Amino acid sequence: MKQPDGLANFDSATAMLRALASSLRGHDFPLLGAMPRWREPAMRLIGAGVNRLPRFLREQVYIWSGWSEALAPKKLSTARTAQVAEWMANLYPRRKFPAVAIGSSNGGATHLFAALGIPWLPQTFLMPVARSGPKPDDPRADFEWAREPARIFLENNPEVQLHHMHDPNQDRLMIQRMTYFRLKRLRLGAAYENFLRRALDRGGTILLVECGLQWPTTRCGERHLFQFGALGGATIEEYHQGGPRVADYLARYHSPIRVWDPPQPNEQSPEAEWGFEPALREDAERLAEKHGWRVRRIVFEQPEDLSPLVTDFYRWWNRETRELPDNRLVVDSFILMEPYWTIATGSTPFWMVFNKEPSARALGDYLDRAEQPFDEIFMMLFSHGVNSVGLVPIDKWRELLGRAWTKSGFLGVDESAYPRDFAVFARYHSEFRRKIKARHPLPAPAGLDLFEDFLTRHAGEYRVRWIE
Repeated sequence: MKQPDGLANFDSATAMLRALASSLRGHDFPLLGAMPRWREPAMRLIGAGVNRLPRFLREQVYIWSGWSEALAPKKLSTARTAQVAEWMANLYPRRKFPAVAIGSSNGGATHLFAALGIPWLPQTFLMPVARSGPKPDDPRADFEWAREPARIFLENNPEVQLHHMHDPNQDRLMIQRMTYFRLKRLRLGAAYENFLRRALDRGGTILLVECGLQWPTTRCGERHLFQFGALGGATIEEYHQGGPRVADYLARYHSPIRVWDPPQPNEQSPEAEWGFEPALREDAERLAEKHGWRVRRIVFEQPEDLSPLVTDFYRWWNRETRELPDNRLVVDSFILMEPYWTIATGSTPFWMVFNKEPSARALGDYLDRAEQPFDEIFMMLFSHGVNSVGLVPIDKWRELLGRAWTKSGFLGVDESAYPRDFAVFARYHSEFRRKIKARHPLPAPAGLDLFEDFLTRHAGEYRVRWIE
């Protein structure tokens, strides 16, 4: 089935969905799953060429490559989220599964589901809409511009809630030529329901992934919210009230202002990209009761709260069940990940939300408390093209890699080009295969029972709740 127009390849949901579906089919994940694998050598050369361009031209590549995936406003009246859901469900192999996950996008969860051998259907996805006019530092202009396009879209898509997100810090380049419509399913809809009926036997499990992250929002309509800022390097207070780091950032980008002036928020809502909208839980529970399926909930507040749990589970699974060494850590960054090769090499994953200070702290905290140090640490590192508030310098990432006892290194990263490293998106996959030599037979899925046993053994150790 052809990918629906306007569905962003650079979105967390789309990329993680493709990565997991590929792993469940026994395939790896080159080029973020967005292009045929035969293009990888050419894309590596193109990426290396882009990295040698002057800064201004590299930024233009980011801007226009993002714009190329955006939906033209005139197509909003015919865009249908039902088609997106059908495309997503059809990525998975047509077979029975013991469980199906539904809910928040999360890289740690993606690795968990790859190990358990189960599919995941995202609640949230990104539909960028092409536009020009509003400047990144003028959120009120973008807020007003989006009112009519949002109304047209929602009129024909009653199963979703629209979170219009404007982040001039991390998405400064992308939002010069587009606006972000993040869409959260309020109901499963026909495509997801059909997938569940096809994939689950009676007694199977629906696993709800619920990230409780909230963000201040401005309500524009019954199913239309505006969110200024996003999870990353700047705090909510900095987005809405400014501060020295924001003023310095705006000065460096020659903005005429030193503090942003967004619309006044009037409520708290699930964060646009990562947060879980509870209305979907009610619909899943309704369908589960009708078909005799169990419902389990994995609940956490911050996206990275799940990462230490998944890392420790992999380490335990590799050691106790697969009888492999548990001494290699592979650090993912946003959508840069390789679930298939993580399992095939007997590696242990740690997923970071982004390339910002909270993610560096999360990784450092995990390494501090790990039961034993890792002999090897490798890292993929996402580049978003902006020296934004909270960006972690490359020397700090090198320092974290230096926590390995014997061997460490980046995977696909051009250290001199970061955070404008366009080539990393074409290189992470081949460098994973080249630098990590171990190969092991693919195991049988770990299974939900084994994971529940691990949770029982380690009850209370993680900032994650397992609710039956």
